[in-house]
Amino acid sequence: MAQTTKQWYASWFDTPYYHILYKDRDYKEAQAFMDNLTNYLNIPEGGKILDLACGKGRHSIYLNSLGFNVTGVDLSEQSIAYAKQFETETLKFDVHDMTKPYPEKFDAVFNLFTSFGYFEDDECNLQTIKAIKTELNDFGFGVIDFMNVNSVIDNLVAEDVKIVDGISFYQKRSVQDGYIIKDINFKINDETYQFQERVKAFTLADFEALFEKAGVHLLDVFGDYKLKKYHPQNSERLILIFK
Repeated sequence: MAQTTKQWYASWFDTPYYHILYKDRDYKEAQAFMDNLTNYLNIPEGGKILDLACGKGRHSIYLNSLGFNVTGVDLSEQSIAYAKQFETETLKFDVHDMTKPYPEKFDAVFNLFTSFGYFEDDECNLQTIKAIKTELNDFGFGVIDFMNVNSVIDNLVAEDVKIVDGISFYQKRSVQDGYIIKDINFKINDETYQFQERVKAFTLADFEALFEKAGVHLLDVFGDYKLKKYHPQNSERLILIFK
């Protein structure tokens, strides 16, 4: 059964089942996004990037292949233990809590693919923005790539089943108390597993309020991985560039 002793993301992201459920994510699209982003931000060759909530490090590895000096950090000890096999002189991985400043300065801090808004305590969201601010050098940019909540809620599929590697994942989605919630149930060898994902339904206005409190300036807002203009109802993503 899921551990209830720690935050949902600490237990769910550390299971192999999380990686099985999401293994068909579109990495070509993700790589094109990172190409577009690093070009747009004009990060210098050999520039330093912090990949916040890097998971098993796939995006860090790709950013490193583009010629950047990358540090990937994540709360999941198992994900970081896996990622460490890819370390080089210009690519390193560390277990780190993103609500606390990492003790280096970077040309860019990336928080990609909806890796924000997991905390139950709103103060932690603010602390994360403040931490990013301290991690940026004088010319650095912060990037948060979040879902476009309006579009997600409008198109929410209440229930479905996804079969991956012979496992039937039963998924239920709902909006409760300002969170978008996904309940995931599956059975393996007659044992039932239950996990829940909870992400705060942050709108652009919510981020603007957070940024103001943290003392950072919103520079640009994009609505997809091609960096097209953000439309509140139609855009797939909410991509925020700030410093």
